[in-house]
Amino acid sequence: MASNDLKPLISHLYTADPSAHVFNGKLYIYPSHDIDAAIEDNDNGDQYAMNDYHVFSIEEMGGPVVDHGVALKAEDIPWVSKQLWAPDAATKNGKYYLYFPARDHQGVFRIGVAVGDKPEGPFKPNPEPIKGSYSIDPAAFVDDDGQAYLYFGGIWGGQLQCWRNGTYNADDYKTMENSSGNALLPRVAKLTEDMTEFDGPIQGVVINDPATNQPLLADDHDRRFFEAAWLHKYNGKYYFSYSTGDTHYLCYAIGDSPLGPFTYAGRIYEPVVGWTTHHSIAEFKGKWYLFHHDSSLSNGVNHLRSVKVREIFYDKEGKISTAPATA
Repeated sequence: MASNDLKPLISHLYTADPSAHVFNGKLYIYPSHDIDAAIEDNDNGDQYAMNDYHVFSIEEMGGPVVDHGVALKAEDIPWVSKQLWAPDAATKNGKYYLYFPARDHQGVFRIGVAVGDKPEGPFKPNPEPIKGSYSIDPAAFVDDDGQAYLYFGGIWGGQLQCWRNGTYNADDYKTMENSSGNALLPRVAKLTEDMTEFDGPIQGVVINDPATNQPLLADDHDRRFFEAAWLHKYNGKYYFSYSTGDTHYLCYAIGDSPLGPFTYAGRIYEPVVGWTTHHSIAEFKGKWYLFHHDSSLSNGVNHLRSVKVREIFYDKEGKISTAPATA
């Protein structure tokens, strides 16, 4: 079944970049909220002018999707100037945490955190972004031992290429990404016990080519990381999945540690209607699901997207497929 054949989960407003988690036996979706700001498309992503977050929940797959309303908005976050892009959520110690990227008042993307007492919010934002944070697409993962990690990064409009040397260089917008050598790496950092700061250094997430056991190269646009980091665990292995951006694939790599390295394992999903895709993977009531978006509801307008879901499967080797394994 193609992406455009799937019915959007949410049709009363435009949603994208869905982060799905199961909290208290219910599935919650934390997407970005697309709006039509009448801004011409460009590689900086100015057309993605989102300014608040709604939280949605599902009690049974295929059942009603509940919109819990606005859980956080830009005007309530002191450090934010604009563009509340793709968020994620996590829980620990009885609290719920919403991680989100946005531009600060200097136009630099940072990552913030807001705290709530319930999965649906409302969330109260910390007055400053996470110290040392940058770029976009935060994805939180709490391992079985309680240690939490935050993955992040996005090239071009997400500014990851501006942080090659650990400090922001606006001139690197001109080069966009590496043209040779190793591809730019997504980032990961451990989170403190209170889930609001980095606990230690930011590290690159290495994705190796299975044929060479060396990092993927910059000109390998069919496999290299572009944005939309996600981590989940299956049968004791860590699965790092991501979008290739301008080639429109969802890919994944497998490793033995949440910090990597990971070995490229294949594609999860082919190109969808719209410029790119952004996803999450979650287990709900014994089945595994891929949440993603496309622009079929808006007839291909790439900044007016809709969240969709489909079941995924694992074969005996742990490889992911959108079709059940056959005997």
